[in-house]
Amino acid sequence: MEPSLCVLTLVMFLGAVLDKTGTQLINRTTETYSTTTTEMVNWTKSTVEALIKLQPTASTTHTAVTSKQDTKQSSNKETDGEEALLDCPPLGLESLRVDDTQIQASSYQRMGLGPHRGRLNIQSGIEDGDLYDGAWCAEVKDRHQWLEVDALQPTLFTGVILQGRNSIWSWDWVETYKVQLSNDSVTWETCMNGTEEAIFEGNQNTETPVLGLLPVPTVARYIRINPQTWYSNGTICLRAEILGCRADDPANIYPPEPEPGSKDALDFRHHNYKEMRKLMKSVTEECPNITRVYTIGRSYEGLKLYVMEISDHPGKHEVGEPEFRYVAGMHGNEALGRELLLNLMQYLCKEYKKGNERVVRLVTETRIHLLPSMNPDGYEAAHAKGSELAGWADGRFSAEGIDLNHNFPDLNNIMWDAQEQAAGKYKVSNHYIPMPEYYTKEDAMVAPETRAVISWMQDVPFVLSANLHGGELVVTYPFDCTRDWAPQEDTPTADNAFFRWLATVYASTNLAMADPQRRLCHYEDFQAHNNIINGGAWHTVPGSMNDFSYLHNNCFEVTVELSCDKFPHSSELPMEWENNRESLLVYMEQVHRGIKGVVRDKMTKRGIANAIIKVEDHDHDIRAAADGDYWRLLNPGEYKVVVWAEGYLPSMRRCHVGQEPHATICDFTLTKTPVQRLKEIRAKGGKIPQDLQLRLRALRLHRLRASTKVLNQRRESQRRQRRRARSSGARRA
Repeated sequence: MEPSLCVLTLVMFLGAVLDKTGTQLINRTTETYSTTTTEMVNWTKSTVEALIKLQPTASTTHTAVTSKQDTKQSSNKETDGEEALLDCPPLGLESLRVDDTQIQASSYQRMGLGPHRGRLNIQSGIEDGDLYDGAWCAEVKDRHQWLEVDALQPTLFTGVILQGRNSIWSWDWVETYKVQLSNDSVTWETCMNGTEEAIFEGNQNTETPVLGLLPVPTVARYIRINPQTWYSNGTICLRAEILGCRADDPANIYPPEPEPGSKDALDFRHHNYKEMRKLMKSVTEECPNITRVYTIGRSYEGLKLYVMEISDHPGKHEVGEPEFRYVAGMHGNEALGRELLLNLMQYLCKEYKKGNERVVRLVTETRIHLLPSMNPDGYEAAHAKGSELAGWADGRFSAEGIDLNHNFPDLNNIMWDAQEQAAGKYKVSNHYIPMPEYYTKEDAMVAPETRAVISWMQDVPFVLSANLHGGELVVTYPFDCTRDWAPQEDTPTADNAFFRWLATVYASTNLAMADPQRRLCHYEDFQAHNNIINGGAWHTVPGSMNDFSYLHNNCFEVTVELSCDKFPHSSELPMEWENNRESLLVYMEQVHRGIKGVVRDKMTKRGIANAIIKVEDHDHDIRAAADGDYWRLLNPGEYKVVVWAEGYLPSMRRCHVGQEPHATICDFTLTKTPVQRLKEIRAKGGKIPQDLQLRLRALRLHRLRASTKVLNQRRESQRRQRRRARSSGARRA
């Protein structure tokens, strides 16, 4: 008779936590089994010995065996064997590492509720009954139903995480369940709790993930979730994640494939607030000449919003050097962006020190600002529950319950309303739209985090930005808000072509997005759009940071949805860095596209702040920074550019933008109007030069002639009207 899987793994567990005498215990125990089980026992002994050696090294501490509960605060010290065995990472149902073909079920109601939909946190479409529903749901309501996962190799299973069905219309979840294990998918053993079959507590609602740890971690290839009871007014529906460590099979003559990782020696783990500060400090200590950490404000609960600046002259805006920013963690539970920016800080520092030409060029030619956590309060709430147990929404909002991505002023509708009321678009500002009055009031529902970021934008002349989110694989570009509050409608900006280029640059170089074989995250096929989409065409977002950046500042900004899993397990972070490293770098390089230059005063040679730069056929102007320098992002082509400023005569140039990845320099020199020069001279009490007197006299004569011409035209029109009136009266008489 085949020995019980749970008995065997109990022996394994004991052997893993003991010293060398543990191996002797295993030897003595296995002698009691019959010779028909010798092969399996030998495999088990070898697996135990391999797992005993599963001590994390410096490069694996926070990947393969990091704790599932982030509240344990991962550290660099070695994890003991017992913790290594108990704390295994997810197999990857949520992150899609587990393929659809590896998931089977006893039955299912229809394809849209098939076993492939039984993934933790998977989201359904708006309509029930389509191909993309929010769970696996059994066709039959009895205790013989099961959802099965094939791990493809011997795996030490340690736990199951269960969730109910995601649906607007239905309430379905499993309240209790059993776990069954097998090595061949034919013979199954139910996990035992002592002498009784273990009953695991499931869900009490549809969304809260519930962790069930196996009483004894068990090695097998297949695992089944066997629902026993379910919500009385619902049916058998669930979403799941499986926890397990790979156990190498000594009978396999081929070496196991290595776990996906990264060649970069970075700190791949989830960092809470204190750990994030510590890491940023360590980067500044390693690269003091190119880094600076500063704060832009505090969260509602008082946590500082830290920014890492990376530049060859940190702390100083340099004329001609564009300002770039990445913002992550607007939604606190979308944690991947936070870790990618922390990785990026380390990477830029290390590669700069190595002399990496690409990185050196970026650092010396660009002023880079990285805000890894815009919503630190939300992140701390999600981090406390852990990567798999935070669910889809815990930590999304600020501590006040505000969605920061809807908290910026809605400038779109202010602009569109003004355009409809005006006689022509040219009479309405298409840039630097001022803050609405309601938004500036003290009692306005504006989060302190939002106010801090707005103030930051107003202080720094940012040119390009990206806002890092999670939960999908797509890049969206403005406008995010639709006209007339349509739920979905393509709503392009005046720079739609360049925004599409920006989105394509990131999406096409992202290894996960660019994979033609990848599975849909939830229910929308963004691959049909080359993994980019207009924000409004996806879903309307009034008050988004992207739209505000474009309409209130010079900054072009897109949103990057980085992964299907909002809060990937730490074991996934090296692979996610590999997926995004090139994208993060190449996107930053786009800040050097288009034209740039300095707008100067002809007489003083000083830069003119707030000079307006208008590109023909682009109904979106920009303004020069405080030193008169400007950057206008454009695709290759020939452009007519007109620049003007208050008190100056306008100037026009034709500027050529080539295919090269650097901006074309297009400087402008403006001449003050005679009236402006006269005002400045009188203010200083100076003598009016003769050339200015002549120009003013010529200007007065020109105005006199123009006004006389208008008066004469008006008199002639009045005479005609009187003649017509007399002629009409004479005919009537």
